[in-house]
Amino acid sequence: MDFITTLTEVTGNIAGMAWGIPSIVLLVGTGLYLTIRLRMVQVRGFKHAINLIRGKYDKPDDPGEVTHFQALSTALSATIGTGNIAGVATAIAFGGPGAVFWMWVTALVGMASKYTSCTLALKYRITHPDGSVSGGPMYTLSLGFSEKLGMKRTGAVLGFLFALFTLIASFGIGNMVQANSVMDGLTFIYPDAGKYKLFMGVILAIGVGLVIIGGIKRIAKVASRIVPFMAIAYCLAALAILVLNASAIPEAFSTIFNLALNPAAAGGGAIGAAIQYGVARGVFSNESGLGSAPMAHAAARTKEPVREGLVAMMGPFIDTIIICTMTALVIVIMGAWGDARPEELKGAALSAYAFQQALGSFGAWVVGFGLMFFAYSTIIAWSYYGDRSAEYLFGEKAVLPYRIIYTVLVVIGAWIPLNLVWNLADIANIFMAAPNLISLIVLSGVVAKLSDDYFERYDQVD
Repeated sequence: MDFITTLTEVTGNIAGMAWGIPSIVLLVGTGLYLTIRLRMVQVRGFKHAINLIRGKYDKPDDPGEVTHFQALSTALSATIGTGNIAGVATAIAFGGPGAVFWMWVTALVGMASKYTSCTLALKYRITHPDGSVSGGPMYTLSLGFSEKLGMKRTGAVLGFLFALFTLIASFGIGNMVQANSVMDGLTFIYPDAGKYKLFMGVILAIGVGLVIIGGIKRIAKVASRIVPFMAIAYCLAALAILVLNASAIPEAFSTIFNLALNPAAAGGGAIGAAIQYGVARGVFSNESGLGSAPMAHAAARTKEPVREGLVAMMGPFIDTIIICTMTALVIVIMGAWGDARPEELKGAALSAYAFQQALGSFGAWVVGFGLMFFAYSTIIAWSYYGDRSAEYLFGEKAVLPYRIIYTVLVVIGAWIPLNLVWNLADIANIFMAAPNLISLIVLSGVVAKLSDDYFERYDQVD
């Protein structure tokens, strides 16, 4: 374990540097730039996006493999995961309640980033002879840079780097973090579960393998059933706690804003920690700027790239503004932070502790089962992102070996220490985000033109 301890410390230092001020400015700054460049698309396209999700404009004959709702469900199943339970708790444990404010910031500006990246994914996706499609930032970079700037070689290199980092990141953010957080939550509920980590990891891995072998259609089908159920069930439990403690909600919001923006109240470097952990965990939760969701949304059945961009931008809103906020409020209201937080509780176990304080053992079990559903859906969705990257890098022959390796790593993720897993995920995330953010800035004019054309034609439809 000495090696594991040393590796945890080293990766922790690297992750801290990776998520320093430059990275935070790049992520949030890109989202803010796109918000301005696209004239607050988050606001003016909000109602239309809801109608698209409802299937109002679905056309079965359009090219693609899945509906708008199924594409969103697949993307949400990758984002509505342990980030909503473990990620929020980790942000509060290390950055204080003020970190929640910065999670909100990443979500609000991230809606513009998600809209841009998914609109581009539809524009530059490729359709295979069998009717299946491939898309995502690697195609946006390689094809978009060539078409828009005549920089074919530069686009190809950036596309290669994105696919490579995504392949690596899929093993962390989409796989081992999820399996690890399941064990963290279950161990809090049932301490002896720690003795059966390998066994639980094998069971989870078998469940994952049975789905991901079927590709995007099976993943989307499973996700579109699991995501609404798990999100509603978890939110109802959190909402019950908030209703029972409604009088404490205003004070909880005040605490969050005060510790995020008031140096005198936060003290020392607390605001810096709040920003760092808030942005890092916010990006982990809603994945805005990473470039993962465009790979799922690229499979949507539509001829209008903007439509899928609008559907996609609802992801950060649902994931972070709604679900993460509920978790955060429960933790803050129940006083499960600061000196009142048991020192050993940092991730999913902290959320389980807060729910237990409110609802007794039932609350802890809600978090435990919520984690199982959240993590499972996230793992199967991220397998698709990884196998699209494997296909891009090595061809179709690499997809099956990738899926086998991916399934095996579920077992390993359930076993290794929590901090090491999060550190590896954070490092992979920032390297993955860098080439994607470049494409969003460089090709924002393409999206602005597509948006203006679409809204001119459909501005009166809703």
